[in-house]
This record gives sequence, C-alpha cells and structure tokens, in this order.
Amino acid sequence: MKITKANGKAEYAVIENLKKRAGETDSKIVDIVSHIINEVKENGDEAVLEYTVRFDGSVPKKTVVEKDELYTYLSEVDDDFKNALIRAKKNIKRFHQRQAQQSFMITEENGVIMGQRVRGLNRVGIYVPGGTAAYPSSVLMNAIPAKIAGVKEIIMVTPPAKDGKPNPQIMAAAAIAGVDRVFMVGGAQAVAALAYGTEKIPKVDKIVGPGNIFVATAKRLLYGIVDIDMVAGPSEILIVADKTADPAFLAADLMSQAEHDKLASAILLTTSTDLAKQTLHEIEKQVKRLDRQAIIEESLENYGEIIVCESLEQALSFANELAPEHLELCISEPLKYIGKVDNAGSVFLGNWSPEPLGDYYAGPNHVLPTSGTARFFSPLSVDSFIKKSQFIYYTCAELRNAKDDIIKLAESEGLTAHANSIKVRFE
Repeated sequence: MKITKANGKAEYAVIENLKKRAGETDSKIVDIVSHIINEVKENGDEAVLEYTVRFDGSVPKKTVVEKDELYTYLSEVDDDFKNALIRAKKNIKRFHQRQAQQSFMITEENGVIMGQRVRGLNRVGIYVPGGTAAYPSSVLMNAIPAKIAGVKEIIMVTPPAKDGKPNPQIMAAAAIAGVDRVFMVGGAQAVAALAYGTEKIPKVDKIVGPGNIFVATAKRLLYGIVDIDMVAGPSEILIVADKTADPAFLAADLMSQAEHDKLASAILLTTSTDLAKQTLHEIEKQVKRLDRQAIIEESLENYGEIIVCESLEQALSFANELAPEHLELCISEPLKYIGKVDNAGSVFLGNWSPEPLGDYYAGPNHVLPTSGTARFFSPLSVDSFIKKSQFIYYTCAELRNAKDDIIKLAESEGLTAHANSIKVRFE
C-alpha cells in the first residue's frame, strides 16, 4: 500500500484502477449461467436437483424448512449470539420503520379524486450464501425492511453445508428476522428457481441478497423477469481523515473491508503526511495478527491507497467522484461536512463510528451500492419492497372542462385514438 500526494491526476488514476474491477462479466460465466437458467425454466425441480448434485456434491435430506421449524435452531446457537441478533434486530427495525410510506388521497371541491396506494410486494426471495461467506447479519438487513414494507411472504434460499445440514446461525437469524420458509439450495439454479418458480419453490416478485459471481450474473440476467436489489461489486471503504484521527483506528477500519475479498478497495484521504505514514505503520503491525492476512495484503497492494490532500474540501470532492460504498469522516467536526457529501452509500461520522457498527448493529442498512453506483442508487430500504399504484376519478363536468387540452396534446403527438377516446364522450 503506497502513499500518493494528490495533484489533480494521481488520485483520479486510483478511480480508473478501481473501475477495472467492475468490467463486463466473463462471457464463459454468462454462457454457463444462461444455460442453468434455461434448464431450470424448462425442467424445474429436476434441473435444480441435478445442479445441486453437480455443484454441492449431494442433495440434503431436508430441502425445505418451514417457519415453525426455524425456531428450533435458536437452541442450536449460543445465547450471546442469539441476544446480539435480537438487539441488532431492534435497532434495524427502529431505523427502517421511519422509512415506511403512506397511501394518500386528494379530494377536490369539483369532485375530482386522485391518490396513490402503497403496498408491500406479494413474495420476496432472499439469497444467503453458505460456507465461509455465510453472513447472518445479511438475513436481518434483507428481511426486516421487507417485513416492515408489508411483504406477504419471505422465502430464503441458502446452500447447505457439505454434510447436507443448514448453517444454524443463518437459520437462527432467519427465525428472528421473520423469514417464512427456507429452501436448501444455492447458486444460479436457486436464483432461477425463485425467478420462474418450480413445483416446490414458489415464484417471487423480487430477489435480494449477496452471492458469488454466478449468483450475481443470474440476478443480472433475470432482471426484468423478476426485480432485484442490485448487482453488488467488491466491498469498498473510503476514509477522510484530518490530523485529529487515530492512525490505529484508521488502519483497523481499512483492513475491516480489505478482508472481504482480494478485489476489495480501501482508500485513505488525509490532510496529514505524518498521519499517512503512521497509518501505514499500523497496518503493517496489526495485519500480522489477523486471520485473513493474505487476503488483506493482496487487496491493499492492488486496490489500496493512501492519498495526501491539500484540504478537506479537496478530499470530499474526490470522495464524491468515487461515490464509495462506505465513507468514514474521521475528522474533528464531521457533522459540519455531512452536507458536502453527495455520493456515498453510507456515511460514518467521527472516530467512534467505524464501518462494522453499520454492518451489524446501528440500524441503517448494510446492503449498499458499490462500484460508483452510489451516484444514482440508494441503500436497500423499505422502499425496495413496496410498489405504488395511482388512481384518478373525474366527473363528466370536469372531463368536459379538460377535454380540449387533452385532445390538443394527443393530436400534437399524432395519437388520434387517444384524442378520440375523449371526443367520443362528448359527441
């Protein structure tokens, strides 16, 4: 991990390097996933079974876990873990309840009525990875907003362990979050099954949740058949720090994201050269005692950077250009600068608000836009699980008052049948 001085060019070369990670998906993977999707579409559970044996080695004895049975897994996890999930759920629920939207109706004195209905989606599918990438916290972050939105049924798919059994921590999280059914299947075949429906796995309206490149590719290819949350790229953290920041904290926070993946990016922008050097020293010291040292070191070498800026304004301008998934403001007056942040998935203010606080506990969602898409995408929220419809009621008298304007606009677009729909009512 090297230290670079911002000069208007060097720092933006970092962005170009990061963009290389978000290139087009390998055509071979697209071909493989497309074939899997078509097989599941045509052959349903038979194809799902075939790919489960091929990729996972065997089919679990129990392929579906109903809601009542989910609660039995609470006894298979330790109390500290269970209580941590419950407290996290409370925070997540409290935050997301503030996002709930209301239907409305406008009634005019002339008899016109207009309005909007807000309803939860009928059925949502949550993909939860298994193996070393099993994250119980993601179950909470995906399911709780869906419940608040009024989703009628939440289906979870997750690959079983090699022994054919589900991960008890994942299942305990599903019970606490309110998941309705869990199917023990993973990979692109699980995504396709949720999108099209099979004899056993019901069709859903939206698929959310992280997964490997095959899962992400399946979600991308099936968008339109079914809605998706987003196609997530490698994890990112960008930290803006002034001389008041603690280099030990900065080093720890940078590595907290670098450990996710060798493609993860961790960047520090600081106005202090001394702090830059001290942070680099702290990284070298702390990384030796971390389990995922090799991944962290490769990530920091290829996609890590410490950039010394002339001012906080310059650093924030760069941050807005990068539009990071996670942005920490480790500066003396973070609230003073929050208004200058336009593009970021989630912002962490001050030295005592590290990124893992948001990953697990505080309440705001940890499913965030990556690869610069925070310029136009938002975090997962209650809004992600609702649909809206509008309604209009006009009286004969009010349509008569509006008819000439409507006819004029329709005819200006060459849509005479539109105009006729109005004219015929007053002939």
